Amino acid sequence: MTPRVDPARVRPGDTLPEVAETIERMDLVRYAGASGDFNPIHWNDEVAKAVGLPGVIAHGMYSMGVAARMVTGWAGDPAAIKRLRVRFSTMIEPGQTLTAKGEVAEVDGRRVLVRFHAEDEKGEKVLSKGEAELELAPGGSRAP
Repeated sequence: MTPRVDPARVRPGDTLPEVAETIERMDLVRYAGASGDFNPIHWNDEVAKAVGLPGVIAHGMYSMGVAARMVTGWAGDPAAIKRLRVRFSTMIEPGQTLTAKGEVAEVDGRRVLVRFHAEDEKGEKVLSKGEAELELAPGGSRAP
């Protein structure tokens, strides 16, 4: 198990380790199966192009999941997230790399607010205005 962040050592401005993931079409097919979102714009180029898209696009919630993995990886506990929100800013396609970046915005005891975004390899924001509210377990053993 990943050591948890010690809430006593967390400070506003601390940056989270980035998470970068190249989005592959098979990832989207797997996500469709796991989520039940079988909208063909996420796996069928012909359907995606017929509705005006450049081709298959990733599920917005898949992209949000990459950012959530960054937050939980830093916290060391998926249950630490109490609230997560984000704005879906632009689309990302298979073959592109999504990079999630975040930093601590506020600390109030064990309650921590992280602000984050995710961008493609050109620096375009795929996710913006992301916020994760966490409640960190006391007595963590890892520095932020």
